[in-house]
Amino acid sequence: MRLRVEFTTEPFDLEEAPAHAVAAREVIQKAQLDAVDVGPFGNTAEGESGPVLAAVAALLRDSLEAGATRVSLQVNVLGEETP
Repeated sequence: MRLRVEFTTEPFDLEEAPAHAVAAREVIQKAQLDAVDVGPFGNTAEGESGPVLAAVAALLRDSLEAGATRVSLQVNVLGEETP
């Protein structure tokens, strides 16, 4: 099963990326996921369920430990393409 995860961490800082945002970004970039898109107001990545779920657990742990007060997260199951 393939999944897409979308997430943001708060509080926001428009001047520079806060430590919690950097921590979450590093987890996702190291996680061997597909279609990783990291931005200032939202992040997405896709991959097989095992690596995505492991990355979600790590990004929650690391971003909260780095000072996040909120993590907004959405995980979607991606449909299989049928010919």
